[in-house]
Amino acid sequence: MNTNELLSVLPVKTIKGIAPKQVTDLAVDSRAVQDGGAFVCLKGYTVNGHQFVEKAILSGARLIIASEPVIVDEDRVAVVYVEDTTKAIQLLASKFYDYPSKRLTMIGVTGTNGKTSVGNIIHDMLRQAGEKAAVSGTIGFKLNDILYETENTTTDVLTTQQMIAQAANEDCESMTMEVSSHGLVEGRLAGTEFDIAIFTNLTHDHLDYHKTMENYCAAKGLLFAQLGQQLDQSKYAIINADDPWSSKLSEMTSFPIFTYGIHVKSSFQATKIQLLADKTEFQLQAPDGIYPVTMPLIGEFNIYNALASIAALYAKGMSIEEILPLLATVSTVKGRLEKVETDLPLTIFVDYAHSPDAIEKAIATVQPLKKEGTRLLFLIGTGGNRDRLKRPVMGEKAATADYVVFTTDDPRDEPYESIVSELSATMPHAHYACIGDREEAVRHTIQMANEGDIIIFAGKGHEDFQIIGSTKYPHSDAEIALDEARKKFGNTATMDKH
Repeated sequence: MNTNELLSVLPVKTIKGIAPKQVTDLAVDSRAVQDGGAFVCLKGYTVNGHQFVEKAILSGARLIIASEPVIVDEDRVAVVYVEDTTKAIQLLASKFYDYPSKRLTMIGVTGTNGKTSVGNIIHDMLRQAGEKAAVSGTIGFKLNDILYETENTTTDVLTTQQMIAQAANEDCESMTMEVSSHGLVEGRLAGTEFDIAIFTNLTHDHLDYHKTMENYCAAKGLLFAQLGQQLDQSKYAIINADDPWSSKLSEMTSFPIFTYGIHVKSSFQATKIQLLADKTEFQLQAPDGIYPVTMPLIGEFNIYNALASIAALYAKGMSIEEILPLLATVSTVKGRLEKVETDLPLTIFVDYAHSPDAIEKAIATVQPLKKEGTRLLFLIGTGGNRDRLKRPVMGEKAATADYVVFTTDDPRDEPYESIVSELSATMPHAHYACIGDREEAVRHTIQMANEGDIIIFAGKGHEDFQIIGSTKYPHSDAEIALDEARKKFGNTATMDKH
């Protein structure tokens, strides 16, 4: 890109040295700089990018964006000084990739729970319909049917623009993005213009970061601001009418709103619900009629996810008659109350639940599946150095299971003992165990199970690692559980997760 054109979006304080005529690449990691590229010196919590200017230049950087004095050979490299390099990369990223979100139908999904499920249900249905599409979030970045790993639910602003540009360059029509409250507050979606914004729900989580539920709600509402202000454009907000925060979120946009729900009259409402062991049936009241719905997803929470997805595709221009056959064959979302298919004499689910509300919904979904004389065993952990206020509430919700195992999720630098003691602080009965080591906890849960029992391993879901200290170690709840189950019940167990 022409350097002058790229820099035109920045409030530049001064330029030292001779700037190249063209910039070949944009990077915030000195190791990722390409020859002729620009390196933006970000100041993070633990690392200051200004300390890596020399490495960036050795990698080929010819333009440095800085807010602190740096020493360079000004005959070879130019330094552009700005007030705030974080704001600079937010402006530069979308400019460098030519505002790629304008070339796609962008669907953003925010909320405490359900983001991954809604995003992947939408993506699955669009792919079934023959549309080229992308989705990004907790599970990664999926371009059509190819999955790439990512670090966070909402990636950094540069990676976000790179992903959107890649989707646009692959001729995708749509891209669905999970949008976290952290990502919104920190500007990781800067330069991304959404066409459809979905709010799933707001429950206790991340209060170590947001401090209050009001702040948390305001952070989620930032997604609706990214619909823009051009009210003549065809854009929509989709809001869960059953959620207590829905009215506040509705006030944050001037675009048309589709609501969805079960208990409150909505644009898309589910009635006459039948929750079955292997499928869910309900009657859909939509803006243009009433329709019978059958889907392979189980649980009331998945009705909400399905309604949000139906509303999104409807807002995108598809008819209900086109949408419902796609929903009827949609795939189970990886790690979201995902049944581990085995020939064992017990039932195992892995789930990503790590908030009080998600725990409550997971247990409520599976409890009716118990047969007489059997039990529901529930393993739950939570992350170290994160929201401690929710831990006793998580324990309280988990207590509705017949036997609970408290453990860690990603303990990081926090002692196991403090995590499990806070999780178990509100337990009203003695049918539980506290085991800080997650692998040991998973094996213990299997050993406590009897034939016919149901087990939910919650907190990790699709993840195949555990963070201890600052290191990622391989870890799979499903694989460990099956290994232990083979020892307990015999060697006939096989793993086939759907």
